[in-house]
Amino acid sequence: MDDVPSATSTPTPATPSSTSSQKPKQEKLTVEEIYQKKTQLEHILLRPDTYIGSTEAEEQEMWVYDSEKDMIVKKKIKYVPGLYKIVDEILVNAADNKIRDPTMSSIKVIIDSSQNLISIHNNGKGIPVTMHNKEKVYVPELIFGHLLTSSNYDDNEKKVTGGRNGYGAKLCNIFSTEFRVETGDKERGLQYTQVFQNNMMVKKEPKISHRKSGEEFTRISFKPDLAKFELDSMDADFESLIKKRVYDLAGCVDGVAVSLNGSRIPVKGFKKYVDLYTQSMEFRNAEGKKPIVFDRDGENNRWQVGFAVSDGQFNQVSFVNSISTSKGGTHVEYIADQIIKAITPKVISKSGSKTIKKHQIRSHMCLFVNCLIENPTFDSQTKETMTLRPSHFGSTYQVSPKFIKEIEQSGLVDNIVKFVKFKEQQLMTKADKGKMARRLNIEKLDDANLAGVRPHNQKCTLILTEGDSAKALVLSGLSVVGRDLYGVFPLRGKLLNVRDASNKSIFDNAEITNIKAILGLQHGSTYTSASELRYGKLMIMTDQDYDGSHIKGLVINFIDKMFPSLLDIPGFLLEFITPIIKCTHKRTKQQIPFFTIPEYETWAEANNQRKEWSTKYYKGLGTSDKKDARSYFGDLPTHQKEFETADAEDRGLIDMAFSKVKVADRKEWLTTYQNGMFIDHSVNKIKISNFVNQELLLFSINDNMRSIPSMVDGFKPGQRKVFFGCIKRGRNTEMKVAQLANYVAGVTQYHHGEASVAATIINMAQDYVGSNNVNLLVPSGQFGTRHEGGKAAASPRYLFTRLAKVARFVYHPDDDDVLDYLMEENTSIEPTWYMPILPMVLINGADGIGTGWSTTIPNYNPKDVVKNLKRMINGEELIPMSPWYRGFKGEIIRADSSKFVVNGIAEVDEKGHIKVSELPVRYWTENFKKHLSLLREPKDKKMEFKIEEFSDNSTDSAVDFTIELDPDNLNKVEDIGMLKSFRLTANINTTNIVCFNENGRIQKYDSPEQIMKEFYPLRLRYYEKRKENLVYVLQDDYDRLHNKANFIELVLAGKLAYYNRKEKDITNDMASLGLKKIFSRKQRNVLSAPEEDEDEDEGDGPGKPKEKGGSDAGYDYLFSINIRGFTEEKLVELRRQRDKKHEELEIVKNTTPTTFWNRDLDAFLVQWDEMLAEDEELARLAKPIAPSAIKVKQQRKRKRV
Repeated sequence: MDDVPSATSTPTPATPSSTSSQKPKQEKLTVEEIYQKKTQLEHILLRPDTYIGSTEAEEQEMWVYDSEKDMIVKKKIKYVPGLYKIVDEILVNAADNKIRDPTMSSIKVIIDSSQNLISIHNNGKGIPVTMHNKEKVYVPELIFGHLLTSSNYDDNEKKVTGGRNGYGAKLCNIFSTEFRVETGDKERGLQYTQVFQNNMMVKKEPKISHRKSGEEFTRISFKPDLAKFELDSMDADFESLIKKRVYDLAGCVDGVAVSLNGSRIPVKGFKKYVDLYTQSMEFRNAEGKKPIVFDRDGENNRWQVGFAVSDGQFNQVSFVNSISTSKGGTHVEYIADQIIKAITPKVISKSGSKTIKKHQIRSHMCLFVNCLIENPTFDSQTKETMTLRPSHFGSTYQVSPKFIKEIEQSGLVDNIVKFVKFKEQQLMTKADKGKMARRLNIEKLDDANLAGVRPHNQKCTLILTEGDSAKALVLSGLSVVGRDLYGVFPLRGKLLNVRDASNKSIFDNAEITNIKAILGLQHGSTYTSASELRYGKLMIMTDQDYDGSHIKGLVINFIDKMFPSLLDIPGFLLEFITPIIKCTHKRTKQQIPFFTIPEYETWAEANNQRKEWSTKYYKGLGTSDKKDARSYFGDLPTHQKEFETADAEDRGLIDMAFSKVKVADRKEWLTTYQNGMFIDHSVNKIKISNFVNQELLLFSINDNMRSIPSMVDGFKPGQRKVFFGCIKRGRNTEMKVAQLANYVAGVTQYHHGEASVAATIINMAQDYVGSNNVNLLVPSGQFGTRHEGGKAAASPRYLFTRLAKVARFVYHPDDDDVLDYLMEENTSIEPTWYMPILPMVLINGADGIGTGWSTTIPNYNPKDVVKNLKRMINGEELIPMSPWYRGFKGEIIRADSSKFVVNGIAEVDEKGHIKVSELPVRYWTENFKKHLSLLREPKDKKMEFKIEEFSDNSTDSAVDFTIELDPDNLNKVEDIGMLKSFRLTANINTTNIVCFNENGRIQKYDSPEQIMKEFYPLRLRYYEKRKENLVYVLQDDYDRLHNKANFIELVLAGKLAYYNRKEKDITNDMASLGLKKIFSRKQRNVLSAPEEDEDEDEGDGPGKPKEKGGSDAGYDYLFSINIRGFTEEKLVELRRQRDKKHEELEIVKNTTPTTFWNRDLDAFLVQWDEMLAEDEELARLAKPIAPSAIKVKQQRKRKRV
C-alpha cells in the first residue's frame, strides 16, 4: 500500500478553475489533476472551514454591542464566522498575556472600517527579540509567521491560556492582506517590527531598533483579506460583534483597562460586565430583587458565576480563558448541574410534582460563567464549545448555600412551578372526555340507562366496586332496583393515591381517567351541583375488611384532591356496606350481621355465647350469593350510607391520612387507636372524620401489624401463622409448600389468599447470604439464591419443606402451654406471640413499610446474642453488637454508634485481573453483573474508567467474578479504590429499628442492645411461668400415678369392694379411703388437644377444676383402668413410674429459671454449630468453577490466528 502523504503536504483533488485551461466536462481528468500536493498554507487557504470556520456570510442571533443604546443586545446579524475567528484569535492572545505577566494593565483596540484596519495593543511582557537557535529565525517571526509553532505544546504544563494547537494568530496572518507585528523587549532593549503580506506568503525583513526606555508591549495590526470572505468592507453588524468581544475582555480580564478606538471601556470586572445584559434580557426575577446574582470561587479566583431567571429558554454567556464559548460546554453544564441539583428539592416541594425533569429547571436559567481552565479542549478550532471533562479543569467550584438561597429568592422556583402547573393543567385537560357524553365505550362499565340524560342524570348512582366479583353481586342486586338509575364499574385493585402523585402519573392512570369520563368530570372545574355530571351520586362498594376501608379512603382522597367541590354537594358521596360476619343461632336460626370485626368481637365477648352460634366470615363481596344480593338491595336504608358534606376537619384528616409529608402526624394519629373501636353503621349519615378516625385508622393499624414484627418473637402475623401450622401438623415430614400454605390458612382461619402464605413460607425457609441467619423451615428445592435476592424461587407446587430441627430449640415446646392463644370464629389459633429463648428479631432481622411507620433491622450473630444474654443473666454489662450475616465473607465495620460500613472483597491477581469474591450484603450478583456490563460498554461519558471484559463464575452461594482492565484503567481503579470503583461498599444503619412491643404498641428502639434489655425481663418472667406450669403438670401426673397405685392396692387387698356394686357406692368408698378426684386438665396446649367434647368436665389449669353438679367424673381415671392393670407386674411398673415422676418434679422445683435458660442457650449453640458445620461441608463439596470466559475468548482468538 502506498504511503499516505503527511498533513503538511496533503494531496488534494484539484478544483476546476475558471481559466482557459479548464478541460471540457466530457474529458476525463488525469491522475495528476485529481491528486495534487499542497503545502499546509495552501491547504488552509483552500479548505479554510477546517481551521477558521465558514468563510461565507451567515445569519444568526448573537450577542452584540449596540453603540446607540450602550448595551449588549441579542439580535439577528449577518456575519462571516471565519472573519470573526481570526480577529478573536488576536484578542485572546492579548488577554493571555495577563496570565504570563500579571503586571499587564491595558489592552487597546482600534477598528477602522474605512481603512479595513484592526489594531490590538497590549502592554506587559513582550516577545523575546532574539534569534531562535534551532529554527534560525527571530522568535516573533517564528510565532506569527510559521505554522504549528506554539508555547503550548507541553501538555504536562498546566496553563490557563487560550492558545493550544499552534495555529492561532498565524490564521489571522494567513487571511490578511497585511499583517504587522510590533513588540518591545525591555530585557534586551530592542523593538521589533515585521510586516507580512499576501496571506503570509510575503515576509518582509524585520526591523529591529534599540530602545532605551518605555514599557514592554505587543501590537498586532492587520488588514483582513475581505475577498476571501466575499466582502467588500467590514459592515456595522461585524463591527458590533467585534466591539462586543472587546467589552468581553474588559469584563473577563481583571485589572486591565480596555479601550476601544481611544475611549476607555467603562467596565471594570465581570460583575459590571454582566450588568450590560440586564436591560436587554427579559429577566423574570422576583419583584424587588436583583435581576442577576453573583458568586465566585474564593479559593483560587478561577470561577466567576452570575445567574438570572431567563424567559423560558436556557441562555448562557460564558468564557474560558477569555475565549467566548458561545455554545457553552462542560464548564457551563458543570455549574448548571449543581444549581439544578440544589434547586430541584425546592421545586418538587413547592410544585407537588414528583417528575421534575432537568430541562424544566434548565430552561428557566441564564448563566454567566467566566473561568480559567487548565489546558482546555474544544469541539473545533473555532472554540465555541469546551469539551474538557470537569475532573481535568484544574480547579473545582461548588455553588455556595448563600448563592443558592439568592437564586431561590430570584423568582426561579416560582417561575418553574408556574410553568410545571401550566403544563400539567394542559396534560390533565387533554384527557377529559365530553361532559355529558350519552354513551361511553369503557371496558367493564355497565352504564345506567339514564346516565347523562337530563334531568334524570342527577338521580343516577355510579357504584364503584372492589373487583369483578363484587360487580357481579351488584348486577344480581340491581334486579331489585332496576338498571335505569344505577351503573356499576369495577376497580382493579387499589386506586392511585393522587395526593402527592405527579399529574403525569395521574394522566397515565387508566382507572382515574375512566372514573372521570364515567362521571363526566372536567379537570379544574368547580361544581355547585351534580346537574352537569353524568351521575348525580357516587357510591363506593368494597369488601368490609381493612383493605376495603383503604380503597374507600383512596376514592375519597381522589375526590378531595382533584374535585374538592364534589364533597360540598349533599348526597353526592355514598357507601354500600355488607356484613363481614354473620352469626346464626344454632337452635332458633336467628341471624345477626356484623359490619366490622371489632363490632363482632365486642358482641362475642359481651354475650359469651360463641358455642350457641355458628359464624360465617365473608372474606369478600364474592362470598355473598344472589340471594344475599337481592336482600341487600331490597333493604337500601340498612346498607346504603351517605357521607356528610366535608368540613375543614374532614379535609385536614384526609390530607393527614394520605399525604407523604404528614408522616409525623400519622404517627400521632395512630396513638389514638383504642382496642375494640369501630364505626357506628346504624346511623344514616356518616361524617368523613368519623370514617377516617374509626375505620381507616383500623386499616392503618392492621397494615402496621402485617408489616412490622414483634420484638418478642420476631414474627409478623403471617410468619406466626405458618409456624403455628407447622407445629400443629405434628408430623415433621416434608410437605409441598402449596399444600402447607392451604393447611396453614385452614387451621389459622386466614381470610386472605394462600399465595401470600406460600410466599411467607418460602421467605422463612431461605438461607442464602443476606436472608435468614436461622431459617426455621428447611428449603427442599429452589427457594431462591443471592443471585437475585430470592426472586427466582420456584413455584410453591414444586417446593417441599418441613420444620427445621433448630426451630424447637429456639421456640421451646415447654413454653407452648404458657402462651396466650387467639380465638377466631370459635376456633383457637396461633398465640399473640411466641416466646423464643433469644430475640429472633435480631437474629433474622426484618424490613417492612406500614402506615406512618417502617422498620429496618439488620441481622446479628446468634453467638453474639447468646453471649450478651448470658452476660445479662450474670449481671454483667452488654457488649455492643455489629450486624452479621451467615455466610458473608466480607467485613462489617462500625463507623459510628448507629452506622456500619459493609465491604465486599476485591483484589488484583498475578495476571493483573481483579478478582471479586464477595459483594456487600444484599447487593445481588445479577445487579453487580449488570453494573459490570455498563462499565464494559459505558454510555455515560462521565464514567472515570472502563473494563475490557469480565467473567462470572459465581455459584448460588459464592461470588466469583474476574474483571480484566488495561493498565491505564487498572491504575485509575487503584487510584479511586477498588471497593469504591466497583460499588463494593455499602452502609447499614440502625436508626430505624421499629417493633411491636410486648403490649402490642409500636416502639422505636435506639439500638439492638435496647431490644435485648426489653426482651430479658419478659423472657425471664416466662421461664418462671414455664417452671410453674411444669410443676403443675408433673404434680398432676404424679397424683394420677400415685392414686392409681393406691387404688389397685386397695382393690387387691380387699379393702375396696369393686365388683358388682353401684358406682355411687364405690365413689363414696373411694372418697372415704382418701383417693383423690382428678379432673381432666383444661387444655392449655392447643396443639395436641383432642376435639372439644361438651360432655367432658374440664379443669381450669392450675387451680380448682370446674365440676358439673353431682358428677363423679373426677374418678374416671381410676374407672378406666383395664383388668390387666390389676396384675402384680403392672402394679410394680406403676410404682416405678410414680417414683420417677416424683424425682422429675423435685428436680424442676429445685431448678431456677436462669438455669433453664442457660441450658436452652447451650443446647441451641450445639445446633447452631452443627448448622455452620453443614454450611462448610456444602461449600467444600461445591462443584469446581467453570473455566474462565476470558481464557475461552483468548483460545478462540488463537485458533482464528
